[in-house]
Amino acid sequence: QVQLVETGGGLVQAGGSLRLSCSASGSISSIYRMGWYRQAPGNPRELVATTSADGTTNYADSVKDRFTISRDNDKSTVDLQMNSLKPEDTTVYYCNFNLQLRGSPYRSDYWGQGTMVTVSS
Repeated sequence: QVQLVETGGGLVQAGGSLRLSCSASGSISSIYRMGWYRQAPGNPRELVATTSADGTTNYADSVKDRFTISRDNDKSTVDLQMNSLKPEDTTVYYCNFNLQLRGSPYRSDYWGQGTMVTVSS
C-alpha cells in the first residue's frame, strides 16, 4: 500500500554533514506528520525531528541548531540535513509518515527501512 524509501546515509567524519531523504509512494490521500527517528542497538527508538502539515517543526535537544528537517508535500518527501555531526549521532535513522490512505478514514504510521549513519571521530 505505502512504501517509504530512505537514501543518504553513510560514513562521515566528525564535523561533517549528511543529508537524508525519504520518499513515500502508494495510494496516499493525505500526509500529516513527517519525521525522523533513530535507534541504537538495545535502545528505544527516539525522536530526532518532526514536521507537521502546518509546517511546525520539533527537534530533539541533542540535534537543535545542527539538524534541519524539511518537507515537500507535492513530492511526498521529507529531508533531514545534518550538520556538525558528532560520533554520538552514529546509529540507524528511520523516517516516519503519519498519513491517510485513499478510501480510508483512518491515519496510520508508516516507517522506512532505516539508513545507517556513521560518524567517525
